[in-house]
Amino acid sequence: MAYFKKKKKTPLSEEELIGRIRFPRKADNEQLGFVIQLMGANQLRVKCEDGETRGCRIPGKLKKKVWIRDGDLVIVKVWDFQPIKGDVVWRYLPPQTNYLRRKGLLTKLE
Repeated sequence: MAYFKKKKKTPLSEEELIGRIRFPRKADNEQLGFVIQLMGANQLRVKCEDGETRGCRIPGKLKKKVWIRDGDLVIVKVWDFQPIKGDVVWRYLPPQTNYLRRKGLLTKLE
């Protein structure tokens, strides 16, 4: 029986964590927002950059892959037919959020 050594995970640098950052597509009606409250199941309350507080849902595509907590920065796709609701499309990691804050792209949210 062969035993293999486990490779130790090397910590990633901040540049590697930031990588390529996805920005909201205004043509697709997407906005940045901070998660205010988790409302159970796949429902969230998000404060968007236009000042609106929206009830958003996490689509099944992201539900199992991405864990979202209070205070996370997300991209919300606002529904055309009901603008007080939307879908979460993307979640930023903390180093990515800090990078956007340093660049001054989160001034509308704070």
